[in-house]
Amino acid sequence: MLFHKALGALALGTFAVAVPSPPPWAHNENSNGGRKHLEKSRVEEPFFYKGYDLSSLKIEEDGGYIYKDTQRNNVTRPVEDILGDGGMNTVRLRLWVNPKVPYDGGYYESYGLDYTLPLAKRFYDKGYRIYLDYHFSDYWADPGKQYTPEAWPTELDPLASTLRNYVSSTMKAFSDAGVDLSIVSLGNEIRNGMLWPLGVVKVNTSPASARIESFQNLATLYSAARKGVSDAVAEGVKKPEVMIHIDNGWDTNLQLNWFDALTGTGKVETSDWDIFGFSFYPFYGTSATLANLKNTLNTLADKYNKPLHVVETDWPAICSGSRAPDLSEPSIPASAPGQTEWVHDVIDVVRQVPRGLGQGVNYWEPAWLNNTGLGSACQDVLLFAGDFSEYPKVTGYSRSSVDLYKGR
Repeated sequence: MLFHKALGALALGTFAVAVPSPPPWAHNENSNGGRKHLEKSRVEEPFFYKGYDLSSLKIEEDGGYIYKDTQRNNVTRPVEDILGDGGMNTVRLRLWVNPKVPYDGGYYESYGLDYTLPLAKRFYDKGYRIYLDYHFSDYWADPGKQYTPEAWPTELDPLASTLRNYVSSTMKAFSDAGVDLSIVSLGNEIRNGMLWPLGVVKVNTSPASARIESFQNLATLYSAARKGVSDAVAEGVKKPEVMIHIDNGWDTNLQLNWFDALTGTGKVETSDWDIFGFSFYPFYGTSATLANLKNTLNTLADKYNKPLHVVETDWPAICSGSRAPDLSEPSIPASAPGQTEWVHDVIDVVRQVPRGLGQGVNYWEPAWLNNTGLGSACQDVLLFAGDFSEYPKVTGYSRSSVDLYKGR
C-alpha cells in the first residue's frame, strides 16, 4: 500500500474486550467462508480467504479508540467480532524487523514482532486464519521504498543468510506461541524488488535478458527467504502457503514480465511459491478495472496453475471535491453500499478464475480511524465512520459495509 503518514500521535489508553465463542469455522481446514460443509463435493472445495488487514488496530485501541456495532444498538465491541459477524475468516498482519524512531517521530514504533505476535495470537484464538505479511524492513515497504533494516548486512551473501535466519526464527516464534500461520507473504508489493539497494529490480527494462539480469540479486534474496520457511517447517512449524505479492494486479504485462524474470534467473522455481497475491486499488489509475483484473488472474492461472488472491483493496465511502481522484469503475458510488458492491464485484472476478484457483480477497485497514483516506486522495475508505467530536475520545461506528463478506 502506498502510504501517507497518518495524522497525529495517539495517547495511550486501554480497551476492554469481551471474549466471544469461536467462529464456527475456527481453523477448520475443510471450511469455506466460515461454514462447515458436510457434503463431500463441498468439503473438497478450496478454502476461500475473506480477510481484513487489521495491523493498526492495537495502535488505535491503545490510544483509547472504541468501536460501536450499529447493528446491535451501538454496543461497544471488538472490531474483529463485528467483522467476523460480517463474514471475515482471515486476518492479515504486517511484520517489520526493528521499527523505531526517528521514523515518523516514533509514531510507528509498532508492527515489530513484540507488537504483531500478541495481536496474531488474539485473532487466532478467536478462530481466524492468520496471514503474515513480511515487509523485510524497519519501516513501510512498498513499490516506492524497500529499505534494508539498518542492523542488517550490506553485502549480498551475509544479507541473504540473515534473511533466511530471520524468516525461520520469526515463524518459529509464532508457532511456539501457539499460532499456526496459514499464509506468509515473503515481501510486500515487491514489484521493484526488496531489501534495497541490493535487491532492487528493473521490471520495465528491455530486452528480457537485461530484465532477468536485474533480478539476479532479488532471486538470491527471495530464495534465501523461501529456504527460511523450509527451515522452520523442518523444525516442526506447520507449513504455511507461501505468497509473492505484487501491486497493480490489473496490469497483466507487468505480472508476466515480473515472474518471467524471477524464474528466468534460474535461482527460483515455480514450486518456490504457492500463491500469487495482488494489490488492486481503484483510485491510483483508471486502468484498475475489473475487466483488466480478470484478464490478469485468468492469464496467470492458465500459465502457472496456482491459486491467486487479491490481497489489498479498498473502496471509498466518501470521495468528493477538487482533489478526488477518478475511480476506475465510475458506475460504483462512493458510499458504504458502493464499498459492498466493489468488493462483491472483486470477489466475483476472483471466484470465476478457472479450476477454482481464485481463492481469496483482503480489504486493507478498514478500521484505521485516524487515517481515513489510507493513502488515497479520497476522504474516507474505511468501514467505520469516525466520530471525533469528543477528541481525544474517538468512536468508530460500523457502516453497513462491514457485512461485505456475508454470504459471499
